[in-house]
Amino acid sequence: MATPYSDRLVQSTASIAAPVIRDVRLRDLGDALSRGWEDFKAVPSHALLLCVIYPVLGVALFRLVIGYSVLPLLFPLAAGFALIGPFAALGLYELSRRRERGEEASAWHAFSVLSAPSFGAMLGLGTLLLTLFVIWVAAANAIYVGLFGYAPAAGIPDFASRIFTTREGLLLIVVGCGVGFLFALVALCISVVSFPMMLDRHATVAAAIYTSLRVVAKNPVSMAAWGLIVAALLVIGSVPLFLGLTVVLPVLGHATWHLYRKAVEPDPNPPRERPHPPKGRRYAAEFPISLLPWGRHKP
Repeated sequence: MATPYSDRLVQSTASIAAPVIRDVRLRDLGDALSRGWEDFKAVPSHALLLCVIYPVLGVALFRLVIGYSVLPLLFPLAAGFALIGPFAALGLYELSRRRERGEEASAWHAFSVLSAPSFGAMLGLGTLLLTLFVIWVAAANAIYVGLFGYAPAAGIPDFASRIFTTREGLLLIVVGCGVGFLFALVALCISVVSFPMMLDRHATVAAAIYTSLRVVAKNPVSMAAWGLIVAALLVIGSVPLFLGLTVVLPVLGHATWHLYRKAVEPDPNPPRERPHPPKGRRYAAEFPISLLPWGRHKP
């Protein structure tokens, strides 16, 4: 005999299997970015909490490659942010979702995504993107070694001279950008709306990836433009020692949630949400543990 729970499960599975995909116009991309900027302004404190790791990591990587004379990896590592960014923005999707529903949204709410029913699926897709990132860095290194051998660059001037004044350097730019484009294309196709969908509909990895592919197939021009926008903003944010990413990344994260809303029809049978526990009292001495769901006091 069917139970209310099994009925909800069947309805949820049906809605996940084939969500309705909308047409996404170029003006929708601008509107998604505008809404992402509004979310960022409404909850700006989370930028330091969630995204300052990127500038710190960028500076650390810069120092690492200088110290070990592996300058050829600096650009691939920086470009790799675009591959793992959708997973890193999980908390931002949750904040945008809460604001959309008229719920309270503050920095610590970003961590409630850790208790989402589909967090395991998100972690699985995040692992896939991380694997893609590692393969990209290995491929970029192999291309450089294939053209210049294993001899390290003596420093930044020597490295720049190799890249911009030699035939091998020009070939490296063309081949490297071409291969990097393929990696970025794969990441875009499988993750453009995957993480927001898993958070919103509790979808499986397979269902989320399939939906992302359908969105890209139905809106190839708009999705290509979105990829170019993301790449351009990441480059702009990376120029001042990656510090601009503290603004660019949260805005893009919030905008991705709104892009998902524009690309996928809302679920007619949304999964029932568990009630959020009360915040309880938090003390400054317990920061940052008090930001985590399991670190909050009961009232």
